[in-house]
Amino acid sequence: MQELKIDLATLNKCVVFLDFGNINYWYKNDDRDENNAIFPSKFKLSIDIEKLCVFAKYFADEVRFYYGHDPNNKASLKFLGKAKYVFGDRKVFTKEIQQIRHYLRISEFNSNTRLVKEDSKGVFICLPKCNFDVEITIDAVRLMNKYDTIIFFSSDADFVCLLQYLKEGGKKIVLVKSGHVSHKLICVADLVINAQNIKKYIACKKAKI
Repeated sequence: MQELKIDLATLNKCVVFLDFGNINYWYKNDDRDENNAIFPSKFKLSIDIEKLCVFAKYFADEVRFYYGHDPNNKASLKFLGKAKYVFGDRKVFTKEIQQIRHYLRISEFNSNTRLVKEDSKGVFICLPKCNFDVEITIDAVRLMNKYDTIIFFSSDADFVCLLQYLKEGGKKIVLVKSGHVSHKLICVADLVINAQNIKKYIACKKAKI
């Protein structure tokens, strides 16, 4: 933690919230591995949830993992099972991923790579949607009396109001984020950790399927 300039002694009574639907895309376009070495295009950098759990527990024993699942997808259910094994069954919060119809414009036809379907309204694709804005907000407020510091892993600007509310309630905010995020999100945080600086702690290189 010293290389990240994090003084754990100043972070009292912590709880960690992992918005994994956001975290999972942090390194999607990276071409450098966890050691900052360029890797061939046949590989990708992925979040390793076992490493993520170890890193999160540097801050607190209370680590809460939020992520959706597809009940009809074996890989999704397998991943959910692994998450429950790693973080603990009672610390994984999930719900079914919804498939939202997106009707294609003519300009989108050539760039689309998803399975195309058609109904009386036109040609469409199904886009998975499963955010946990409401669940995370309710839990963060409901548990306020149990923590002094929230370690928040997400780049989602929808959480600005939540973090402002927690700050006004006397909570210390540690934001772990990736890429360009809302200025308001940065301003409300007492400490900001860039995902690019923690690759070796939470990511690993995998072959593309």
